[in-house]
Amino acid sequence: MKKTKIQVLDELRRKALLGGGEKRIEDQHKKGKLTARERIDLLLDDGSFEEIGMFVQHRTADFGLDKQKYLGDGVITGRGSIHGRPVVIFSQDFTVFGGSLSEAHAEKICRVMDLALKLGVPIIGLNDSGGARIQEGVVSLGGYAEIFLRNTLASGVVPQISAVLGPCAGGAVYSPAITDFVFMVKHTSHMFVTGPNVVKTVTHEDISFEDLGGALTHATKSGVAHFAMENEVECLDGIKRILSFIPQNNVDDVPAIATDDDANRKDMELDALVPENPNKPYDMKDIIRKVCDRGDFLEVHELYAPNLIVGFARLGGESVGIIANQPSVLAGVLDIESSLKGARFVRFCDAFNIPLVVLEDVPGFLPGSDQEWRGIIKHGAKLLYAFCEATVPRITVITRKAYGGAYDVMNSKHIRGDVNYAWPTAEIAVMGPKGAVEIIFRKEIEKSTDKEKALEEKVDEYRQKFANPYIAAERGYIDEVIMPHETRSKLIRALKFLENKVDTNPRKKHGNIPL
Repeated sequence: MKKTKIQVLDELRRKALLGGGEKRIEDQHKKGKLTARERIDLLLDDGSFEEIGMFVQHRTADFGLDKQKYLGDGVITGRGSIHGRPVVIFSQDFTVFGGSLSEAHAEKICRVMDLALKLGVPIIGLNDSGGARIQEGVVSLGGYAEIFLRNTLASGVVPQISAVLGPCAGGAVYSPAITDFVFMVKHTSHMFVTGPNVVKTVTHEDISFEDLGGALTHATKSGVAHFAMENEVECLDGIKRILSFIPQNNVDDVPAIATDDDANRKDMELDALVPENPNKPYDMKDIIRKVCDRGDFLEVHELYAPNLIVGFARLGGESVGIIANQPSVLAGVLDIESSLKGARFVRFCDAFNIPLVVLEDVPGFLPGSDQEWRGIIKHGAKLLYAFCEATVPRITVITRKAYGGAYDVMNSKHIRGDVNYAWPTAEIAVMGPKGAVEIIFRKEIEKSTDKEKALEEKVDEYRQKFANPYIAAERGYIDEVIMPHETRSKLIRALKFLENKVDTNPRKKHGNIPL
């Protein structure tokens, strides 16, 4: 009996939904991985997904590929919504040719990326691919390049989020690397330019997939991954959460959520949080949680360069980007990794009009030959450049140390910080009291019969004279010295005051950030 056209469509749809077939779907599940369609269903609002390109197939006849054709060609693309806000998405299907990228596969991804730019909506990429489809040769490589170009053109225009949910090797890694945030899953996600076998052949280094390019490796050592999640469900929930803090595009308003947390709430515990001993550490995250709405803080890059904290929070319902030194890790010093981490985050927030709140307790830049030889000068300059260039509302609170060039870099008034507060515990100086005294009073101390006592007396004298916020306040470098328990209300009022801020940079094609 001849099938009707309706029956043909229904059969094609059912065939497309099976991807590479039941057996390969079963294999995917055995690896602890979801299928491409299951991931989309979990991520997007129920019933919101509209598929684009379900019936696309590759056009290659070589190597017997003309006898191996699958509807969709290894990637599911379309549009949908998350928390009612529209997004476009692509999800690579490992059950079809190992998710490998062909010309047709790349065209599907490019089509939805172009659509995202026209509509001004976020792009979400769920990556699970063996890389370029070798049988297609340079055509496949050209497809990657088309995607990289769109990633670059979309950067700073619409948010781009990548989840690496399986292998991601060779040229495939550069697309996630260009995007704004990269999520990985422990034990099932891997990213590397060259895999362990090639590494062993070329360098004779014997290394596992996990150690070379696993989620924890990239979340702690390389900084490629912003989040290393326990499983895919947690990963997809993380994408939903980060999107709740981010606008749809670079001209959209930052999302606000009504809060019942009193804007004038005072947490008296803040007054005793900074230790009397200036060399004793404390956890800056305690301040962040006590100040922001309901203690809700989404930390980004938590495992990478933990001496600097970055992430998203809300103040008075408004989304803000937090950048904070962490005194409990390396005394909160700035080094190469933390400078890179901070600069990227500052530039993201500035691109999408998210106000910046800086909590500062920094003794300076990390000294040593290793840092100097690896380029702390140019890398530290990236963080400075990012702050100088940013035109969003920018507020700083100095909780304790603000020494040397690091004081300048951490959103000081001199580099267009809008509102700069200091706690009474703040120490704003060229360097720490002991180091300064040893330079200024070296001869005097050497002549003293009791060198230790003389040094201690001079340190106390220096601390009283300079290691406080009042000299800076006299100069107007600090707008106000505030009580720690006032911090929340001061920040919310300052953000309200700055909400219509307009600032511009000189007209130019683009700057030349010290890369």
